[in-house]
Amino acid sequence: MKGNFDSIINDSRPVIVDFHALWCGPCKVQSPILSEIASEFGERVRVIKIDVDQNPALARKYNIQGVPTVILFKNGKLVWRQSGVASKGQLRDIIKQHV
Repeated sequence: MKGNFDSIINDSRPVIVDFHALWCGPCKVQSPILSEIASEFGERVRVIKIDVDQNPALARKYNIQGVPTVILFKNGKLVWRQSGVASKGQLRDIIKQHV
């Protein structure tokens, strides 16, 4: 996943990465919010999910200590991150600053 991940986050459009785990209750709350954001912004934003149990090296690289952790990348640079559930309004406001 490493090489592919780097090419994905180097996109000129914002890329939201949801670091999650299948066993995580709050992650199940975050998932539909991110689906709504993806639908609302369409091609202007990309949303991907990274299972921390399946991708421990990426979780270590980005110092993921709790799930969900949502990170926004633009042009390969980390521009925003939050641990815990991010609201739809909060995500919308952050994305609008970077679209």
